[in-house]
Amino acid sequence: MATTGKAGAQKAAAGSAPGAPATVLVIHGPNLNLLGQREPEIYGHTRLGDIDRSLKQLARELGLKVEIFQSNSEGAIVDRIQQARGRARALVINPAAYTHTSVAIRDAIAGCELPTVEVHLSNVYQREPFRHHSTIADIVAGRIMGFGAEGYLLALRAAKRLIEAEHTAAGA
Repeated sequence: MATTGKAGAQKAAAGSAPGAPATVLVIHGPNLNLLGQREPEIYGHTRLGDIDRSLKQLARELGLKVEIFQSNSEGAIVDRIQQARGRARALVINPAAYTHTSVAIRDAIAGCELPTVEVHLSNVYQREPFRHHSTIADIVAGRIMGFGAEGYLLALRAAKRLIEAEHTAAGA
């Protein structure tokens, strides 16, 4: 979701003081707190804490700040997305099981007006047919899947590019 014009310039200014690194909110959905223990043949052996540490390290290298949130509760995820409005510059989200069912998370993402990258550890198209549908696929800037924990790092790099593109568009 690219934003242009005055609204884009206002959004580009949101989420960081002058000279401060841009903030990217990373949201992990339900059951991701069990990574490394739950179905490692699908999700791998990397734990969520390891992913979070890698995200923080990469964020420093990219000149970003990351805020990381995990919840098994749909309402808590919606609340956290809404709180990011005007504070964060981009959103990286793995809605996990809510990918396929949550209109509430979709509406929160649409309402926050942040460039968003959807990430999944597994390639959902190589799994059960019910996992092939994403309620947010048509409102996110892009989707990354099938690369395991590395997918989060790819998503953070993509978020950085989206922030830079908005900044460039706001200055034009």
